Amino acid sequence: MKLSVEISMYAMKDDFFPAVDAFLADLNASAEIEVKTSSISTQLFGEYEAVMELLQTAMKKSFQEYGKACFVTKFLQGDTRVSTGYD
Repeated sequence: MKLSVEISMYAMKDDFFPAVDAFLADLNASAEIEVKTSSISTQLFGEYEAVMELLQTAMKKSFQEYGKACFVTKFLQGDTRVSTGYD
């Protein structure tokens, strides 16, 4: 099953750039998942299990290395890159 996710990360510290940059690097390291980043959020597209595993790993690593952060996400079943409406 395909999954599309939109995620925004808010690192809870004054110097938040290193935490956000590391999180984005971890997301982009996956060859299985397409990652599109804008100034507001990042979108991930791929197989459900692969996307969820990537998010779980990257978020845990971020918490362990940089401490508190808020992740705001939207999950939509399917691949929104090719959607023609409300399938």
